[in-house]
Formats: sequence, C-alpha cells, structure tokens
Amino acid sequence: MTTLSSIKRFILPACLIAGLILFFATGLHQKISFQQLAQSYGEIKLFVTEQRVLALMIFFTVYFLAVAMSLPIASLLTLSGGAIFGWWAALIIITAATAGAGLVFLAAKSLLRDWLKQKTGAFMQKLETGFRKNGFSYLLALRLIPAAPFWVVNIIPALVGMRFSTFMLATFVGIAPGTLVYVGVAQGFDLILAQGKVPDLSLLKEPKIILPLVALGVMSLLPVALDHLKKKKGAGDENINS
Repeated sequence: MTTLSSIKRFILPACLIAGLILFFATGLHQKISFQQLAQSYGEIKLFVTEQRVLALMIFFTVYFLAVAMSLPIASLLTLSGGAIFGWWAALIIITAATAGAGLVFLAAKSLLRDWLKQKTGAFMQKLETGFRKNGFSYLLALRLIPAAPFWVVNIIPALVGMRFSTFMLATFVGIAPGTLVYVGVAQGFDLILAQGKVPDLSLLKEPKIILPLVALGVMSLLPVALDHLKKKKGAGDENINS
C-alpha cells in the first residue's frame, strides 16, 4: 500500500513535467509567437466568429494547460486572447490561470513538501508560520507585483504549508488587476494583427501600466506591516513594564 501511495503522489507532477519537456522537445516553443499569430490572425478571427463558444473552450483549455505545465507562453496567450475575444478573455484567463496554478500547487505539495521539510527543519517551520499568519497578503503582493516567475509563486506556498483555499482565493484576486490591464491594452492590437503586423509590446513596460500594479502590491502588504508594528510595540511595552 505504501508503494502504491508513493506512486500515486508522483503521477500528477510527472504528467506536468512531461508536458513541459514535450513542449520544448517538439519545437513548439519556436512556433508559438506573435509573428505566427499575425500570419494566421485572419483565419483565427473567422473561426472565432463562426464557433465562438467552442473557441472560448479551446482558449480556456490551452491557457489552463500552459499554466499547469509552466509553459513560457502565458503573456502571449493573455495578449492574444485580449485581441481576439476582448473582455471575455479576461474572465477565461483569470479562471484558467487560477485552476492551472492550483494544479501546480497540488503537484508541488504532493512531491516536494515532506522532503523539503526534512532537509530544512527549523527554517521551513519559520517560513510556514509566516505564511499561515499573513499568507493571503504575501501571495496577493506576489501576484500583483510580477517580481518572480508565475510558476515559482505557484510552488512556494505549497512548500510552506499554505492552505489550498487561501492559495486559490489570493491567486484569483491577485491576477485579476494585471489581467484586466493587459487585456485592455491588447484590444488595441486587434487591428494591427489583422494587418499581419506585430504589435509594439514595449507599451507594457510603460510606468502607467506597471506603477498601478506595484501600488496595489504594496497596499496588499499593509496588513503584514501593521501586524509587525503591533508586535514591535507590544514587545516595547513589555520591556518598559519589566
């Protein structure tokens, strides 16, 4: 039974890793690009017009698998979806990305958490304590401010014992603002792609795009800062009384 249980724990991580390896081994990473999208944009738009529900289902599935397998195409899919589907893409992206992230979370938890806990000991316990107390705020900030790769932020909370429900809620809320901004910008790419041209992606690096998301990330850490100040004040009062 123990062996069978161990094998089951490896099935999900193995499938996700196999998908990532297959993505690069088949050369798909070289074929999926804005250049290819621009060349096929007319055909894609025609298909979406004729089969909108099916197209949305396909987009959801592709986005879910891309996040679950940690494929480096999420930004391209977000912008492509915004150009093709408009605001409908935002709902699909937020839902699919949250579901895909949840699958990565479960895979990391089943495969690595116990092993890492044995190796790191006290450090892991300290990290767990911090995430259990302010996990939602920490994760929300990491989602709002893309300082670390999306797949990394999917794994770390699983390793430090964050609750799955908290992870999913913080992910859903945290990726919503950035997704809405990107989809809003991408809707302006529709005409450019229809002409077979590649849009200017430097727009996404402008302060008016980045700064609001950073501000939201900083604001999400306010509960952590207030908690820290309360503890510091409490410790100071105890020293004065003693």
